[in-house]
Amino acid sequence: MAEKTNQAYPLAPANGYQRSDAESLQSADELKRKKRIKLAIYVGIFIVFQIIVITVISLTVMKVKTPKVRLGNINIQELNSVPASPSFDTKFTTQIKVKNTNWGPYKFDASTVTFLYQGAAVGQVVIPKSKAGMLSTKKMNVEVSLSSSALSGTNLGSELSSGVLTLNSAAKVTGKVELMLIMKKKKSSTMDCTIAFDLSAKTLKSLQCK
Repeated sequence: MAEKTNQAYPLAPANGYQRSDAESLQSADELKRKKRIKLAIYVGIFIVFQIIVITVISLTVMKVKTPKVRLGNINIQELNSVPASPSFDTKFTTQIKVKNTNWGPYKFDASTVTFLYQGAAVGQVVIPKSKAGMLSTKKMNVEVSLSSSALSGTNLGSELSSGVLTLNSAAKVTGKVELMLIMKKKKSSTMDCTIAFDLSAKTLKSLQCK
């Protein structure tokens, strides 16, 4: 009986500890593998997010658009016309608007707006050197004086007799758009407006800018 008791106990505990150590090592390796997978997923998500952010910035903030140059409201001070001569002269105030839709300021050089009748100049006004801020419109008040004194060989008489005088305004503004304080892009804007005056009422009939 003593021999049976001595043979029953020594081997069972040793086998039990070996199984526990193997399971612990396997569990630790599995945890490390899961952590590496999670880390790889987080890194992948971060990279995709950065790509999306860079793409959005490239398509919006960093995309340089051409500013627009337009005439604003026209307030007539004088408007005279003589169909028999034929001749006309007018004075009015207006605004020159430089609209900048970029995410950075647009600094432009001085330029000139030319007013034309059937392609012939009847007057000019200066656009001063200035700056249109980010996503804003620079408005400059000007006084314009126009006269037909330099015209020749036109059908001005018949147009004045019709009661409506149509003129055009043209300009080219050149400057640079500055983005993120590091990038400067040269941009030129053009003005192309059509102005119609009602001669009998001495008022502005229409103003259209492309």
